[in-house]
Amino acid sequence: MLLGIGPDGPIPGRRVAVTGVGVVACCGNDVPSFWEGLIHPIPQEPGQRMVRDFDPSRYFGPKEARRIDRFAQLSVAAADEALQGAGDLQADPERSGVVFGTGVGGLKTLSEQTIVNHERGPDRVSPFLVPMMMVNAAAANISMRNGWRGPSEAVCTACAAGTHAISAAARLVASGRCDVAIGGGSEASADIGVAIAAFSNMTALSTSGQSRPFDLRRDGFVMSEGAGALVLESWDRAVERGARIYAEIGGAASTSDAHHITAPLPDGAGAVSCMELALFDAGLQPSDVRHVNAHGTSTPLNDLAESRALNKVFGSAVPPVTSTKGVTGHGLGGAGAIEAVAAVLTIEHRLIPPTAGHEELDPEIDLDVVAGAARAWEPGPVLSNSFGFGGHNGCLVILPPTG
Repeated sequence: MLLGIGPDGPIPGRRVAVTGVGVVACCGNDVPSFWEGLIHPIPQEPGQRMVRDFDPSRYFGPKEARRIDRFAQLSVAAADEALQGAGDLQADPERSGVVFGTGVGGLKTLSEQTIVNHERGPDRVSPFLVPMMMVNAAAANISMRNGWRGPSEAVCTACAAGTHAISAAARLVASGRCDVAIGGGSEASADIGVAIAAFSNMTALSTSGQSRPFDLRRDGFVMSEGAGALVLESWDRAVERGARIYAEIGGAASTSDAHHITAPLPDGAGAVSCMELALFDAGLQPSDVRHVNAHGTSTPLNDLAESRALNKVFGSAVPPVTSTKGVTGHGLGGAGAIEAVAAVLTIEHRLIPPTAGHEELDPEIDLDVVAGAARAWEPGPVLSNSFGFGGHNGCLVILPPTG
């Protein structure tokens, strides 16, 4: 990753290794079951994609669990799994950080306490409402749980938040500010009536209750909840301690459409610049990319805009594309982090997951969409895209681990 551009050209930073991976999603509450759910997707009932059988008592005492919103609980669970996978970090607390993203934070608690205020009066509103609803609650709880006293920050850029958070965490390591950082994102608002009503009334949700990325019949996204987390570490440190290195964060970028609060630029220009900047950051050409984990929300406008952007970046040689949202639904602020986990596992297992729900390619979309079954591949650079309401664009370049 680069630290910037100086008078003598690009300024390289330290290499950033991925040494831990964690996830909680509707298709699995840990990495193995999540991967199995992506590779062998099962038919989904119409409607929101919820995390099933999640037990907060694995991570919190009864009193503590009642004082932490579900989005932060899921964050802690994903981060804990990632840290366990990273082994004995022996991290200096002062040089260890957390950056976690979300779209709306503790909306579940806010919604519930708004009802309490209306029905029972202000004296009955929980004194824990503010620390439960604030968007930095996930990062705060992860850092407190591990005693890490380096940067602890939150990113709130709608559906690009998870990707932006991992990017920011990677920069902390690349710059030398931190030796170890956790980057990720989470969301838990898919079962909240007011959120469902709002997205539905703006015609963003699928009327069929199914996610069909890039498909001719796609009609909107399906809301979901979940969290993803990566442990990021300086490459040299990871090698020195004999860590298992899953992948490398090669580059990242962030741009804005500056166009519309919800709709993307029709020609995908903002996404184009973001992808190009991420590749530049990684020192790669478009021809080097072997796979794209697309944002692919299953909405008519976003899928078409992303496909046009990919065509502009890659020309007629767009690498194989998949969208995991056919399985996971759209995890809003957690989506980019969950998809970064999927990209790392795609490298590890040498398989590209199929795009569940995709049956007939939209004639206006010119992409090689992996569908039907997983596709074997020789791992190479992966581009992972996230685009959010407000025109927020985020891209990660994830590389196979090579010496």
